[in-house]
Amino acid sequence: MKHKIYILLFFIGCNQLLFSQQDPQFTQYMYNMSVINPAYTTSNIGVINIGALYRSQWVGVKGAPKTGTLFLHTPINEKIEVGISFINDDIGDIVKENKISGDFAYKINLREKHALSFGLKAGVSLYDANISNGNIDLVDPSDPNFSRNINKSFFNIGAGVYYNTDKLYLGASIPNILKESYLELNNGVAQGVKENHMFFTGGYVFTLSDKFKFKPAFMARFSKATDPSIDITSNFLYKDSVEFGIGYRLDDSINGLVNFKISQMLRLGYAYDYTTSNLGNYSNGSHEVFLLFDIDANKNGYDKSPRFF
Repeated sequence: MKHKIYILLFFIGCNQLLFSQQDPQFTQYMYNMSVINPAYTTSNIGVINIGALYRSQWVGVKGAPKTGTLFLHTPINEKIEVGISFINDDIGDIVKENKISGDFAYKINLREKHALSFGLKAGVSLYDANISNGNIDLVDPSDPNFSRNINKSFFNIGAGVYYNTDKLYLGASIPNILKESYLELNNGVAQGVKENHMFFTGGYVFTLSDKFKFKPAFMARFSKATDPSIDITSNFLYKDSVEFGIGYRLDDSINGLVNFKISQMLRLGYAYDYTTSNLGNYSNGSHEVFLLFDIDANKNGYDKSPRFF
């Protein structure tokens, strides 16, 4: 039974005539913000922020998605921040997509520790679907719509806005504004299309004592093709070094999160998603790890603005 999940993952949101490919989801979104929102900025000039995240979704399901992201960004002056981001999305070694984008953000300092940023993202997406060799269950190999592999590239742009203080952030973004059409059926009735997604994010840091901080956060994702996806996360930070908490993704999963400040330069995190949807009958949950690495190129120190997000 599990092997039949292959086709369900490939045609997420499909019926017999229409399917749409969806953007990957992340549990530790607050530490993967550059990939979601090109307007995300920091405050430390001369510090290069590098991050990597890997997600293995629905472990135990044959053909389940595996996603990796990598980003690098740095402010070049008080108003401009630039970066680059990369996403690799792999569904069962059948569908593979690689995206590389350049990010540009312009920041307006409103008053002390308050900033509003506007961002643009531009890049290319390389899409490959190996569907013609009969390795996808429930697909009729004689169907002309699935008689050849799909190899396409797409140019895309994104935009976002980001407001933050040293305790608060709010963001809105569309990382892919242009639709990507993968497959047109021979009768011309339908296409495989990736709809654009709109993200809303936010978080706040409450100081509970000299040792503990409370960090609630949320992410809401909307598209025309699917129901809204809403994440609510509650983390506690101990001595600015160890962070732990729980999260809930509406109608999908309950999540546990933890991360550690290994050094002034390095932070390592892990999250586990317990699937609460019907897919939980087949899945052993999802695993996600991230690594943040900050390089102080000017050796000015890291204490100007604690990196809570």
